[in-house]
Amino acid sequence: MKSKLLGIITFISLLLGEESFAQKQMAINPVIHADVPDLSMIRVGDTYYMSSTTMHMSPGLPIMSSKDLVNWKLESYCYDRLVENDAMNLNNGQNTYGRGSWASCIRYHNGEFMVSTFAATSGKMHIYTAKNIKGPWQEKTFKPAYHDHTIFFDDNGKVYMIYGVGKLKILELKSDLSGIADRVEEKVLIENASVPAGDKIMLGAEGSQLFKKDGKYYLFNICWPRGGMRTVIIHRADKITGPWEGKIGLQDLGVAQGGLIDTPDGRWLSYLFRDNGGVGRIPYLVPVEWKDGWPVLGENGKVPMTLNLPANKSLIPNLVNSDEFYRKKGEAALPLVWQWNHNPDNSLWSVSERKGFLRLKTGRIDTSFVSAKNTLTQRTIGSESTGSIVLDASKMKEGDIAGLGLLQKNYGFVGVKIESGSKSIIMVSTRAGKAVEIEKVSMAQNTVFLKAECNFKDRVDIAHFFYSLDGKLWTRIGEPQKMPYTLPHFMGYRFSLFNYATKNIGGFADFDYFRIKDEITEK
Repeated sequence: MKSKLLGIITFISLLLGEESFAQKQMAINPVIHADVPDLSMIRVGDTYYMSSTTMHMSPGLPIMSSKDLVNWKLESYCYDRLVENDAMNLNNGQNTYGRGSWASCIRYHNGEFMVSTFAATSGKMHIYTAKNIKGPWQEKTFKPAYHDHTIFFDDNGKVYMIYGVGKLKILELKSDLSGIADRVEEKVLIENASVPAGDKIMLGAEGSQLFKKDGKYYLFNICWPRGGMRTVIIHRADKITGPWEGKIGLQDLGVAQGGLIDTPDGRWLSYLFRDNGGVGRIPYLVPVEWKDGWPVLGENGKVPMTLNLPANKSLIPNLVNSDEFYRKKGEAALPLVWQWNHNPDNSLWSVSERKGFLRLKTGRIDTSFVSAKNTLTQRTIGSESTGSIVLDASKMKEGDIAGLGLLQKNYGFVGVKIESGSKSIIMVSTRAGKAVEIEKVSMAQNTVFLKAECNFKDRVDIAHFFYSLDGKLWTRIGEPQKMPYTLPHFMGYRFSLFNYATKNIGGFADFDYFRIKDEITEK
């Protein structure tokens, strides 16, 4: 009897093990648990390419590639500096947090990659072209900036752009995308694209993305019914000029805004994203079936949590990564995982002046963490992530503050402050829009280890800061840092290395490394 029972238990265990193994071989939503919003996607052969939004960051407009739609790696940025003005350069009290370049559109036409974006910061359309996805990218600009546009190369050789909010409009572009076609006026394409979602709309239809299949045009938009959730709206037409008929495409979990992509073996999916608190706006994939000439999104109208696609790998090292700041000859000064908070002053940072260190120098007086230039950032990632650094404060000057931050409007940081000739480890948190020094600990040595741990599980959105004098024994400092997503910055929280002066310029801080993990250890 015991032998028979043992056999049954073994058989059940094997079945559970096989199920667990099978689940591990499937992709899990969200496919990217990090801030990668406003996705635009294409397939060229067996490779997928995606552009996304990083707004005020520099370099900007990241381009990623994937072989399986699930695991992505950074390939390039379309621009190093979007524009030179006070807002983008953090000069004269101006900034462009939450603005910069917004939703882009990526296309591949006649052997060339084309990526377009619009920017309130410049008031222009920016068009980038390259033969190779790694660049170099060539830029064209024209005015004005067309909101949430989609560019479409039609079969008749004409190039169209659809854009707008609620009332969607259409224009014809020049074939080289250098501007609006001559003697062409904009036309209203759809008077009110939000109609399928009802008459009580908080956010009108925007985020246009246009596709064509079997001779029909399909236009994807997002809208937000009042009291409801972010909703996918789909319109279709036999001609690009209409008439258009629309319907709700998906209304589940607030997963919305994106479009369609097909696989080499003929399957279809929709790429979308979800507002997910402090970690940011995170991408999902939803299976698509075609019924009666319409794309039907999801499984019984729901977003599935598993997908018949290859399993998710870690976002490390392809979207975020540790950095020891050693550079071999010919290597880029900064890997693609890094972005500055705004245009940097390149005379005030270096990875070559001290081998194996990032040096951040002060060149002006600043009043806060968010007003400081040359803050170097990477995405936080979910569901948990940890960033840690070693800081050498020996050359910091009176009034200098340097360390490791979590950048957003309601920011927090742990760092070293020089005050009355002495060093202190401080934790600063934002309360009611004001930065408050929560705790201060005297420091007798020049080097300190600093750590930030982020918990995004179930949208807890709490971080804790730590310091160590030897890299082994860690002490929590300050208070739990709440990480709400705010529209003024319009971005998920970012690990940030910073140094700014409040009294004297000319000091510098040296960072020995930045290390990131997809877990928290101190708890």
